[in-house]
Amino acid sequence: MDISHIEHIGIAVKSIADSLPYYETVLGLKCYNIEDVADQKVKTAFFKVGQTKIELLEPTSEDSTIAKFIEKRGEGVHHIAFAVPDVSAALTEAESKGVQLIDKAPRNGAEGLHIAFLHPKSTKGVLTELCQ
Repeated sequence: MDISHIEHIGIAVKSIADSLPYYETVLGLKCYNIEDVADQKVKTAFFKVGQTKIELLEPTSEDSTIAKFIEKRGEGVHHIAFAVPDVSAALTEAESKGVQLIDKAPRNGAEGLHIAFLHPKSTKGVLTELCQ
């Protein structure tokens, strides 16, 4: 797989508004984008740290994946995302190596990226996102 860098680290939070002071005041990061991703039932906020981003994920519905994650595990690191030049090709390669896919094809994500997830059962417990 041709990974160029860590695209972002996704962090599940109950409230972006309540989380912003920590990231902005304590860590000194600047939130540069807040976006609703309706089909994923999530609101996102982004911070840049060098070439990598931090993505806060706030559920917008009680039945969203992020709401269920927070209910089960609490707030915290949800996933790591890697930048690849071709998500479709990366999915094909991962599946050929025995990795269980959550997404069989890329879908639209925040910031206009094409994304797909690999199942944590096949990735040593880490939800892995591929981004293009």
